[in-house]
Amino acid sequence: METSIRVLVANRPRLLRELVLSTLSEQVGISIVGEAENEKDVPSMVAETRPDFLLIALDESRRRPPLCDQLLRKFPSLKIIAVAPNTNAGVFYWASLEIHSSTLEASEEGLLEVMRGNSTGMRGGVA
Repeated sequence: METSIRVLVANRPRLLRELVLSTLSEQVGISIVGEAENEKDVPSMVAETRPDFLLIALDESRRRPPLCDQLLRKFPSLKIIAVAPNTNAGVFYWASLEIHSSTLEASEEGLLEVMRGNSTGMRGGVA
């Protein structure tokens, strides 16, 4: 059984939404799981529908919308495609996990210090 890519589409601007819906609705393996009526509805709709991708409008400044940061912190597996239809530009946003490490003192005390959030049990950080 083929897994469908789940897509949530923001409802702004209307032209973008209509183009995206007409294009994506014809694609095999892609399903539109919802349309957010306005930006304030997006976080609750993402929580409800659990899409793989969110399509939103990108403003003319091309700065990352604050909504992206909010959503990617809460839903790190979400991928966001922001499109600026007036300038024919787009940006793909996703989250990645940074892994850090530090050598710890190999003792009961060192272990407990690290677990308690005290850096005295560590011997220098490595990113």
